[in-house]
Amino acid sequence: MNNYTNDNTARRYKAHVSILGTTQLHLRNPYIIAWWSAAFPGFGHMLLSKYLRGYALFIWEVIVNLKAHVNSAMIYSFQGNIDMAKEVLNTRWLLMYIPVYLFGIWDSYRTTVDMNRVYILAEREDHRFNSYVMGALEINYLDKRNPVVAVMWSMFIPGLGQLYIHRILTAIFLIVWLVVFHYQSHFAEGILLLILGKVKEATSALKPEYLLFMPSLFGFAAYDAYVNTIENNKLFERDLRNHLTKNYQSVGFKILKGQKVK
Repeated sequence: MNNYTNDNTARRYKAHVSILGTTQLHLRNPYIIAWWSAAFPGFGHMLLSKYLRGYALFIWEVIVNLKAHVNSAMIYSFQGNIDMAKEVLNTRWLLMYIPVYLFGIWDSYRTTVDMNRVYILAEREDHRFNSYVMGALEINYLDKRNPVVAVMWSMFIPGLGQLYIHRILTAIFLIVWLVVFHYQSHFAEGILLLILGKVKEATSALKPEYLLFMPSLFGFAAYDAYVNTIENNKLFERDLRNHLTKNYQSVGFKILKGQKVK
């Protein structure tokens, strides 16, 4: 496959391959992106490859959530202890938490709608983009991957599925925060005590305010790996088809009503 560089000769590119990953435009459902932002601020933007904004919202969520005791209040609410949920909340931090939380949902929805429009324009322009890059630290290229394998590795350890499809920035971010949540929640200690049959000790050892972050992290890692594997496969097939058409297909080749005419 020829190596094209995104040298700004086109107004819009559909994709860009770098040593840190493959970034591409494709149609997304804005409601799904907004839902992921509601599940955990920052996830919606990370699905859009808006990494800096996504990381900022993610870190904000973790810090302010812990300071406002939002997760602790949720746990008491699940248990039906509404009075304790109200008492544990820190309203000084909560008043800062709510506007940013709502902004993350709104901005991810708005950005998705805008990026869908940009994708349609880039699709019409259909300019070639680079499909292979080699650097001192990494090699990245368009290739086909198995989405089921990506999901499987993500369910073992969030971030491994992203490493499989070469989404390096997202992979590192997920792995680092998994370590933080895993350690702070005493998850391994709780599992060990549970295996030993010490249910009460396991329950008391766990830190639920950190543990409640982990389901969202696992779910996002699996979804992100699955969707991006499928979209990368589509991008590879389209790029290969364009390359073969341009370099090997006869100029006089036509298809009329399902029949080839030369």
